[in-house]
Amino acid sequence: MNELTKFYEVAKSSAKEHMKEGKINLYLNDLIIMNHYKRQIEAA
Repeated sequence: MNELTKFYEVAKSSAKEHMKEGKINLYLNDLIIMNHYKRQIEAA
């Protein structure tokens, strides 16, 4: 589960950077990835 949390945090920081840069498509992709890992963390 520690790895899932790590992947979630990486996607979260990436999403923040993409939002600052105005890269909306990449930001939305990061949100999808975050949602994926969040569901896996909750299921574990």
